[in-house]
Amino acid sequence: MAEQEAHTEGTIATGTTERVDRSRHAALLGTPLLVVGVALAASNLRPAVTSMASVLGEVRDDLGASPAWASILTAVPTICFGLAAVAAPWLGRRLGTARAIGLALTVLTAGLILRIVDGPWVVLGGTFVAAAGIAIGNVLIPAVVKESFPHAVGRVTGIYTAALAAGGGIGAALTPPLESLLGGWRGAVGAWAALSLAALVIWSFGARHGSVDQVRPATTERRRSVLRSPLAWVVTAFFGLQACVAYVAMGWLSELFVSEGIARTDAGLMLAAVNLIGIPLSFLIPPIALNRTSQSGWIAGLACCSLAAVIGLAVAPAAAPWLWTVLLGVGMAVFPLGLGVIALRTREVAETTDLSAMAQGIGYLVGAGGPFLFGMLHAATGTWTASLTLLGAVIVAEMLLGWVAGRPRFI
Repeated sequence: MAEQEAHTEGTIATGTTERVDRSRHAALLGTPLLVVGVALAASNLRPAVTSMASVLGEVRDDLGASPAWASILTAVPTICFGLAAVAAPWLGRRLGTARAIGLALTVLTAGLILRIVDGPWVVLGGTFVAAAGIAIGNVLIPAVVKESFPHAVGRVTGIYTAALAAGGGIGAALTPPLESLLGGWRGAVGAWAALSLAALVIWSFGARHGSVDQVRPATTERRRSVLRSPLAWVVTAFFGLQACVAYVAMGWLSELFVSEGIARTDAGLMLAAVNLIGIPLSFLIPPIALNRTSQSGWIAGLACCSLAAVIGLAVAPAAAPWLWTVLLGVGMAVFPLGLGVIALRTREVAETTDLSAMAQGIGYLVGAGGPFLFGMLHAATGTWTASLTLLGAVIVAEMLLGWVAGRPRFI
């Protein structure tokens, strides 16, 4: 029933009152089919990044692009994740969560196709469009998990992040072979549009609203902006730093190994392994850690694995590349805990959406500097030492902020 009543849901900056369509804003039914829809949507949130990263050298050579262009390309996804994430709560209110995520998958598909049709600037533009679709899904899917599966947040978060890791790993592992099979990087990178289109079809069947009686109750009170919460800023900074580490790894790990004499196919498999290691860990860690009072110890332990990997890459990258890969993959399993603390540090679904937008919007903008600075330091020095030193400092800061974010309290 359209335009029935005023409904107050705060934005990141202030509480605002908007008239909404109740039928669109009823909670999505927490069915097994919705779990499948969430998993398939999540599986499309990383191949746009890892598929390009696994053939970055060939793309740059074919387009005659500069090292600075390659650094910008690796930073574009995280920049767009930050900018577009701010609009996600508004889209969710205006369209309803199901339609907003469907729109996200449509935009993602369009961007994946656009970026293979022309030269360097079109590649950047198409990547930005694809990342905009990813950003909407990044923000809204955690809210779907909290609202539709309130008693299984850890388990469904694990499924979501496992699917996300699987998508990233498959994108990295299959793109180099697809490059040979399809006659170049354009066909290999563009092929992932088929996966996002398939996810859009499945999502349209899996996302079903419940009764209008399940609409979140309206309130006439303004909620405090999450921007005024110190804990929200800690969660945001922690999320941004873990994103920085993840996107440096996804953007540059393959090139680092290739520069050390490792075959590109093997380097692509190592990049895939970093993502794929997160699959079993996503099933194991979130259900345990997110059901405990505090997540601080888990976050610190995983960050230590990342730090050990970076030290190994700096000291002897070619001596034990698979060991550094495994340690880095284990460390990146902190990501589901980053999503989990967003839900656990909030009391209401609307707060979860706002904190998710803040943590991912601002956090990804912070994280975007990592791949760019990592690449530019390498270009300036000709070695990876300065870049890896910077990454190690980021991991230490992530560990400290994650310890605070993991403590049991609310924004």
